[in-house]
Amino acid sequence: MPRVRIVTFNIAHGRGLSPIQGMTTRRRIRATLLKIAKLLAELKPDIVALQEIDENSRWAGNFDHLEFLREFGGFEHAVFGINNRREGLLNLSYGNAILSRHPIAVWENIAFGQSKVGEKGFLFAEIDFHGRHLPIANMHLHYRSKVHRFAQVDRFLAYLHDKQRDRHTHWAVPPIVCGDLNNTHHASDATATLLSHLHDYGDYSLHPSKGCTFPSPLPGRTLDFIFLPPGARNAESHVVRSFLSDHRPVVVDFEVA
Repeated sequence: MPRVRIVTFNIAHGRGLSPIQGMTTRRRIRATLLKIAKLLAELKPDIVALQEIDENSRWAGNFDHLEFLREFGGFEHAVFGINNRREGLLNLSYGNAILSRHPIAVWENIAFGQSKVGEKGFLFAEIDFHGRHLPIANMHLHYRSKVHRFAQVDRFLAYLHDKQRDRHTHWAVPPIVCGDLNNTHHASDATATLLSHLHDYGDYSLHPSKGCTFPSPLPGRTLDFIFLPPGARNAESHVVRSFLSDHRPVVVDFEVA
């Protein structure tokens, strides 16, 4: 079985290292996204999980960031999971997304709440990788509240339980889980809780094994993770040195048994 490469990356709406959303020009956002597309092309991943990506938001240049990255990064397939929509003057539309060099057979987006702005969520997809389905969940958890993060993990685990019951016979491995969890795995928080519950499906491993992802200029914490299921063998991971967002991307390579 060929090796699989996955990247997870919170791209911060294309604003780069600007601390204030909405103060970055369309031209600068396009320039940043072009650099991100170039980085992804250099990394050559099979699958990319993106967080904080805009479909058509006024504060992010009013253009489709996913289509831009798909075209300039050389990907054939892409799906958007919009968790936030607001019409009118503000005009927001953003969430999570997946880029893939392989067909996306099944996908579904779940927003954690009903608010039009600020909601997080997860995007579930099954990637047709050489005739075998690789299930993957791309999630973004609450940035501030541990209570909210625990509730979001509970919601995800309930979804995963139902999906496992209905779809597991189609899968090459149990679901790969990745994204921006907004807490470290050392704390008594959502990342550690999620990992402990994923062990119900087998011996999951957490990546990156070393290196920090946030803040990107001088990273001191790891907030971005990839959880690999049993059946993902000979895994290697690393954090990419990058200043194209306030987060650094995480790369993992593995073989499917």
